[in-house]
Amino acid sequence: MSRWIRAAFLATALVAASLSPALAGSNLFAPPPGITLTSGTPLNFLQLRSSTTKKVRLDPKFMRQVVPFKTEQAAGTIVVNTGEKFLYLVLGKGKALRYGIGTAKEGFEWSGTHKVSRKAEWPGWTPPAEMKQRRPDLPDYMPGGVKNPLGARALYLGSTLYRIHGTNEPWTIGGDVSSGCIRMVNDDVIDLYERVKIGAKVIVL
Repeated sequence: MSRWIRAAFLATALVAASLSPALAGSNLFAPPPGITLTSGTPLNFLQLRSSTTKKVRLDPKFMRQVVPFKTEQAAGTIVVNTGEKFLYLVLGKGKALRYGIGTAKEGFEWSGTHKVSRKAEWPGWTPPAEMKQRRPDLPDYMPGGVKNPLGARALYLGSTLYRIHGTNEPWTIGGDVSSGCIRMVNDDVIDLYERVKIGAKVIVL
């Protein structure tokens, strides 16, 4: 190995070492009260812990990934399997891009076929009247932002009140947590938002 190659290798190693503390301390999502990030680099930046509970992790199966997917639906169609807690974006040729999701709580489940009627970045949120009756403490309107429960992006489904949207509670992915909307990690809903066009078919199973 030449002197110049050794020097370049050493410089690269020093840069990587200087960056590792910053990456280890990065926090893409704010944890809920009473929960702090673990030491070291969290798994998927979502590994959390509490002084009173065990570590909470986003299961690797909910990471965004291309998977085999047999369907007669055209490329660009969204298929939401609420039982599996997966959203599939059909790519064609037997493949789909799969995302982990959070789904409706018991009593709020639904299924059907709609189209994406609107898309919004950092959407504002107006709680429906039915939700306000259950939760009088909710505001009449909440502007978009990191504290908004709709997260970074929203895809509106037809004329319904349902959306596919981000969340400021990424630890809820994989659970039955919503009042009917489909939740995604903000990074994932941003990715989906860029790929899906208004008018795209959405099938919720």
